[in-house]
Amino acid sequence: MENYTIRIEQAKDHWNVEDLTRKAFWNLNVPGCSEHYMVHVMRNHPDFIPELDLVLEKDNRIIGNIMYTKAKLVDEENCEKQILTFGPLSIHPDFQRKGYGKVLLEYSFAKAKEMSYDVIVIFGNPDNYVSRGFKSCKKFDVYVREGIYPAAMMVKELTEGFLDKRKWRYVESEVYEVDERAAEQFDTNFEKMEKKFQPSQEEFYIHSHSRIV
Repeated sequence: MENYTIRIEQAKDHWNVEDLTRKAFWNLNVPGCSEHYMVHVMRNHPDFIPELDLVLEKDNRIIGNIMYTKAKLVDEENCEKQILTFGPLSIHPDFQRKGYGKVLLEYSFAKAKEMSYDVIVIFGNPDNYVSRGFKSCKKFDVYVREGIYPAAMMVKELTEGFLDKRKWRYVESEVYEVDERAAEQFDTNFEKMEKKFQPSQEEFYIHSHSRIV
């Protein structure tokens, strides 16, 4: 891994990043994908954090992107803490499993900490994130609804010990509630690609419907 740069996304990058995201997620979690539409609408959402919208370039080509939004944790006394979540994290299929995702993640973590953020909560495949310091939400008593701890929800403390022994309800940004009909329409702007089933979709279903008890 050499000769790459990481920088903030610019307006001229928008279509390339959307196309990259589409290629990275196509048929991965479901037949087709909507992540490229999510990227498109996220940039204009109030929870979006432009300073943490990062692209990874290699040989003058964007091969990776990560986007962050604000989220919050609410304790049992309704006290709130502003935190972060990220997604999509996209690496072009030609460059996956080569370490670029890890590089982009670690760079973004350092940047987020510089901006005084203390906690990141995400939904994802634990196989991809536990090596980057994420742990089960249950270990931090972070839940989505009382008693519900999704297996795919993970927590990373950028400031160790920041989360105390209180119980925390996670509140995600509304930007992740995708209008599937609008996403389908948006997809017509791109080259036609075949929607089909692949085993990763079953894996995604299992992770996204599993809870820790």
